Amino acid sequence: MKIIDQLKSFFIKPKGIILPIEQTTPINEVLPAQIMESEIIEVLPTNVPYWLENEDALRDEGVLFGLTNVNPAEKTAVIKLFFTQQMAETSKKIEELTEKVQEFNLFLGQKEARVEALKSKNTELESKNITAEQHLPRTIVGLILSIVVCGGNFFLIEESLRLSFQQSVPIAIGVFMAGMFNLFNRTSLLHEKTSFSVRQLIEEVGMPLAASVFVFAQVVDKQPIGKSLALLFFTLFLFLFAGKLFLSNLTQLKNDFSVWNEKRNLRQEKVVKSKLWEEETGKLEKEIDNLRIERWKVLPELNKLEAEIGRNDAQRDMLIKLFESEYNLAKTFKNQLDSKQIKEILG
Repeated sequence: MKIIDQLKSFFIKPKGIILPIEQTTPINEVLPAQIMESEIIEVLPTNVPYWLENEDALRDEGVLFGLTNVNPAEKTAVIKLFFTQQMAETSKKIEELTEKVQEFNLFLGQKEARVEALKSKNTELESKNITAEQHLPRTIVGLILSIVVCGGNFFLIEESLRLSFQQSVPIAIGVFMAGMFNLFNRTSLLHEKTSFSVRQLIEEVGMPLAASVFVFAQVVDKQPIGKSLALLFFTLFLFLFAGKLFLSNLTQLKNDFSVWNEKRNLRQEKVVKSKLWEEETGKLEKEIDNLRIERWKVLPELNKLEAEIGRNDAQRDMLIKLFESEYNLAKTFKNQLDSKQIKEILG
């Protein structure tokens, strides 16, 4: 305080401007409330520059620079550099911890995105339904009935031909197969809404009609004409309709079975995949919780180091303000002093 006291001695008269140096820049306005003057000096390391060892030395340095009109930028730069060096290790550790937190955030983001994707897939699968209808029991019953009808038609033909042929079974098989020749066509002309040709009509009706007429010819002289005609029309329509009913039921059975199988597979898929996705989701949620715990372990230390950096910056800014305050005060007083007085102050 030697230089400051000398400077004060020139302005102790009332007519002079009295600006107590100690009150020019209150520390509590520069630093947070928890940082006091005594704490600032105590935290400074042992290799502090001589003019930073205490506030009085810094004030003297500010007065010297102010009276000599030297640019204070270099001195404030030294103060900033000094505190930057003091926090070099802390800043490095902050970077490492920040990178670690960012890694945790990245892993958390990936796992949370996977959980959302699994939940979305599960919801989509649960809402998935097959709208096609199937009547498998009805189709199976219809197929069985059509087989019974076709079988009954065969036995009717065989019984009728027994009156004329000793080996009626082979002949009945041939006649039955000839009558069922219309099964080779994919659809029946009786079900077609469009026009058809004579050739198509002959292919559709010719063989069943020929087979029925053949059976009619074998029984017409052995039983009443009415029964014979009834047998003719009955076998003809059985050939035309029972065979097509058999084929249509086969096709419908295939379609119904496909729909039933798809629905069964969908139910199994919902059970299996939902279970797998739920297990994976549970595993991911546990990993997410563990990652959050690990991140929480890092955050307090990171916050502590960042607070330390903040206190260091506040301390640095306070000292710079203190130096600049004394510099500006001395520079102002310099205009009221002559060269002799300045020399006396500078000693």
